[in-house]
Amino acid sequence: MTTPIRFGTDGWRAIIARDFTFDNVARCAQGLADYLKERGTAAQGLVVGYDTRFLSREFAGTVAQVAAANGIKVCLADKAAPTPAISFNVLHRKAGGAAIITASHNSGIYNGFKFKPEYAGSATQEITDRLEAKIAEAPQVRFIALDQARAQGLVEDFDPAPPYLERIRSLVDLPAIRNSGLNVVVDAMFGAGAGYLPSLLSGGSTRVVELHGERNPAFPGMEQPEPIAHNLTELSRRIRRSKASAGLALDGDADRVGFMDESGNFVTTLQVFSLLALYLLEQRGERGALVKGVTSSAMLNQLGQKFGVPVHEMPVGFKYIGPKFTESNALMGGEESGGFAFRGHIPERDGILSALYLLEYMARTGNSPAQLVQHLADQTGPHYFRRRDVAFAAQAREKIRQKLTSSQWTSLAGLPVRKSDSIDGRRLTFDHGWLAVRFSGTEPLLRIYCEADSPQRMEQLLGAAAEYLGV
Repeated sequence: MTTPIRFGTDGWRAIIARDFTFDNVARCAQGLADYLKERGTAAQGLVVGYDTRFLSREFAGTVAQVAAANGIKVCLADKAAPTPAISFNVLHRKAGGAAIITASHNSGIYNGFKFKPEYAGSATQEITDRLEAKIAEAPQVRFIALDQARAQGLVEDFDPAPPYLERIRSLVDLPAIRNSGLNVVVDAMFGAGAGYLPSLLSGGSTRVVELHGERNPAFPGMEQPEPIAHNLTELSRRIRRSKASAGLALDGDADRVGFMDESGNFVTTLQVFSLLALYLLEQRGERGALVKGVTSSAMLNQLGQKFGVPVHEMPVGFKYIGPKFTESNALMGGEESGGFAFRGHIPERDGILSALYLLEYMARTGNSPAQLVQHLADQTGPHYFRRRDVAFAAQAREKIRQKLTSSQWTSLAGLPVRKSDSIDGRRLTFDHGWLAVRFSGTEPLLRIYCEADSPQRMEQLLGAAAEYLGV
């Protein structure tokens, strides 16, 4: 049987050797080649990149073989590289798009196939629908040996780092960070972002120590290479032991960031999004719309009102956030997962740039992460957030979906629901917080999110939602 290829919130992901096989990757590449020809961008060429996962380099080679066999010039990364670096090279080379072999933050048994069109952002729903159709329709996969393709000038190996680093240097005041005397611990999570932050910040009084900078596709010591609290226990210990100024973490393909304060406490992704927006608006004096996924913080709406900028709420995923970000020439776009995009760069998440802006905020103000979080709370009031990820049996999905779409959400944990929407899953708004429930677009999980003005209220709402949904 032919494996159906379905693109989620950002690409197709599957378990290696079960569904993520060389044959299926070749099918994806053939469908992509056919799509680029239909779109009229095949002549611009294709950038191909990959992360540090098991066989990622070899899978990327397969993509290059198929694209080249279809007469498409391929620029093939010569090493594992961050997704934002590969995406930026689409713009730099004026390519027709990029295919990236990565499963981002998923556990080590997964790999994935991302497509970034000629605008260097996530493919929209319309594009992925057409791409899925092309993959399903592909009558025969064409191949050419890599050595032959190189000899014919159809495949060019390239280093994706230099153009990307040049853009980063133009956006961030790196000398200010280098000379601020910060003591920073970075967790590369065995991923494609290893080495980037230490390299960018070397040469001054700031000290950067990197953990897990080597390649290890098993991602030992963590559930998955996702920069959230339970995966960053070693980073937390190292911060406390070395009396570091802050801790930063990058996910498997470095398009997301995690942030820890000087005591090794995790700064939630909602706080990080809001901190970055506050920095750009208050310290740098920039203005522009904020584009947020529906599971991002209400603090952003408050900051939008305070600084007189619009806030647009979108479904989760940069396939939705990215187009609005571009359309509105937004200052910043982002989502709860820790992925943020910035004006003047690419319409896509960049964990490395996000980390540098956080350090620049510290260097400019002389404040610690805890002080920055307190300053944010002074502007917006207290906000507490937690996400609960729940695995469920496949046969329970429809029952959960029916409950999510039910009109009976009038109160929860004794609190009246003031507003309910279905922008993505179900989101309920209360007097002192909100709760959202949606199915993950990349994993077989139900995600329950809650932000409230106290930890107690937050836990009450999370518990009541799980009980109602039977999970």
